[in-house]
Amino acid sequence: MVKISEFQIKDVVNISDGKKLGNIGDIEINLQTGKVEAIIISGTGKILGFFGKDEDVVIPWKNIIKIGEDVILVRYKDNVEVKISEEEPSS
Repeated sequence: MVKISEFQIKDVVNISDGKKLGNIGDIEINLQTGKVEAIIISGTGKILGFFGKDEDVVIPWKNIIKIGEDVILVRYKDNVEVKISEEEPSS
C-alpha cells in the first residue's frame, strides 16, 4: 500500500526524453470501480501564480511504467520528431 502523501513527493520522469515533469498534484479516481484512472501533475504558476498558470499534465494510469522509491517513470507524448534530409548527394 502507498499513501497519497508518499506518492506526491516522488519526481515524475518521462522515459521518452528523460525530463522531469514535476510532482503529482492530484489523482483521478473512478468512483464506480474505485480504481485510479490517472495522475495529474499540476502546472506551475507564473510569477508567484498571479499571471496565469501552465497546463496540468494528465498521465493515464496505464502509462505509468515503474514506481520506484524516489521516482515515478511514465510514458508521456511518445512522438519524437525526426527530420530526414532529402538532399541528393552531389557528384
